[in-house]
Amino acid sequence: MIGAMLGEAWLAMGTNRLRTFLTMLGMMIGVGAVILILAIGKGAQFMVDQSIAAMGSNLFIVMSGSTTSGGLRMGLGATPTLTIADGQAISELPGIVAVAPNAPGTAQLVYGPNNWSTQVMGTTPSFLEVRDWQLSAGYPFSDSDVRSATRVALLGQTVVKNLFGDEDPVGKTIRIKNNPYHVVGVLAPKGQSLDGRDQDDTVVVPVTTAQRKLFGTQFQGTVRLIMVQASSPQAMPAAERSITELLRQRHRLQEKAESDFMVRNLTALANTAAETARVMSFMLGAIASISLLVGGIGIMNIMLVSVTERTREIGIRLAIGARQRDILLQFLLESIMISIAGCVVGVALGIGGALLMNRLADTAVLITLSSVLLAFMVATAVGVFFGFYPARKAARMEPIEALRYQ
Repeated sequence: MIGAMLGEAWLAMGTNRLRTFLTMLGMMIGVGAVILILAIGKGAQFMVDQSIAAMGSNLFIVMSGSTTSGGLRMGLGATPTLTIADGQAISELPGIVAVAPNAPGTAQLVYGPNNWSTQVMGTTPSFLEVRDWQLSAGYPFSDSDVRSATRVALLGQTVVKNLFGDEDPVGKTIRIKNNPYHVVGVLAPKGQSLDGRDQDDTVVVPVTTAQRKLFGTQFQGTVRLIMVQASSPQAMPAAERSITELLRQRHRLQEKAESDFMVRNLTALANTAAETARVMSFMLGAIASISLLVGGIGIMNIMLVSVTERTREIGIRLAIGARQRDILLQFLLESIMISIAGCVVGVALGIGGALLMNRLADTAVLITLSSVLLAFMVATAVGVFFGFYPARKAARMEPIEALRYQ
């Protein structure tokens, strides 16, 4: 029974090929647009998630405070209010896994005929744990290197590429500000951060080496920022309060005095960015879905025209014993077939457009099986919803009136 009805629906679609194609066009464009936009949105969300994972988990950044001089307020980090001892004290708080003081700066690197200007990060061995950063070659420097301010360095992938090319840098000697540094390891690739900065364009050295032999400082032991890793997301609010209370106590600040440091929850900022990406993906998908509504209205219009054209046929079927549900099912199947056929072509267009955009525009796209299945389910629902009224109208015709129709 159903097979015969599907055959009749196929013949009816083939009778008016151009009209059927134009009816399908709305579904084709709608489904293609939904899949393409969802792929772009998922790709953007994937990139944000990758950036969050590369940044590390459960992270705080404690930054030095600002200062006022001659009526001018300087930015964060202008005043050296944080010390390595502050970092050691923070590491003893409950809920804290690792702490890494940082003394960053910029320097020119030289190896043979090549040179490169990059960020040099003075820090401690726990920096790799805080940032969840692995080594692709070599080994990390140790606490003894920090105590003795040894001239050793870990190189990021971008620095290796620009200084060494295809040559293995481990064991080689580079010059930073005209001083020799022994390369002991190479950092694994991290990619871009949330703000678009190349995280692989960096060199890591012991914090004491950066303070005493590289950048210098008026106040020995001071650092610009401290990176802190909490044990879990649930422990972060309590850890943030503990860090603030501890540093205010260590810096002997009065109760009403403004803090000379800033604690930033990087995980919260990253989660906000991820949530924004998810909302934007949903909004874009919702906007693209409007075209599916337009395609559904087109199906309804054409099916109403088809019912009008085939009124006498409907009357004959009813007169020779066809039931109302048979007429309803026949026209409903035609509507669903048009919708699904348009959906199949639309899926191909959407996937092709996403792959083309990925190749030409170098934009991250992520095509998921769930988005394709969702497109098929929506297409079927559109066919049923917008095809039901014309099918119901056909099924409720009076046989005598239908046979008299000219």
